[in-house]
Amino acid sequence: MTTYGHSSPMGMTRLPTPPFWVCILLGIVMIGAGFLVLGDLAFFTVISTIFIGWMAIVAGGFEVIHAFWTKGWGGFLWQVLLGILYLAFGIVLVTQPLTSALILTYVLGLVLILSGVVRILLGISHWQEAGWVMLLSGVFGILAGVVILTGFPATGLWVLGFLLGIDLIMHGIGWLTYAWMPASRTV
Repeated sequence: MTTYGHSSPMGMTRLPTPPFWVCILLGIVMIGAGFLVLGDLAFFTVISTIFIGWMAIVAGGFEVIHAFWTKGWGGFLWQVLLGILYLAFGIVLVTQPLTSALILTYVLGLVLILSGVVRILLGISHWQEAGWVMLLSGVFGILAGVVILTGFPATGLWVLGFLLGIDLIMHGIGWLTYAWMPASRTV
């Protein structure tokens, strides 16, 4: 008789679990990087804008190549136009990072307000299923958007870097938390 254990170090996804020390190292590095970013928000806002620009250029290039590669799919012209739009957007972000950071920050403020309104409406319509959490999330989204837009254009010089720094710190805390979870301990 063969017995199969369900407590493998691979977890539910069947991917190997990183060793304890790797999780700790990732957590510490990400938290350190987050504090580094928070140390110079304007610089990392510009760096983030340039990075987003290069990603748009790469995506646009692949979109155009994909359009020519799969001509039989239909929508060839739309794929090429979308690829060119991505390329143009990326080039503007890379060549004009300060102005682009302002534009991205303004768009971020608008998107936060819009998504906040949608989340509030969803929260109200799903009130019986803990919709108050979604409603609260929507209120915070709207408040964040209003803070960004009322401080504009000055917020354009620090918001993207601030969000990147906070995200890195939270990601690092996530790795440290994961490292100390009993189910993930493999040395």
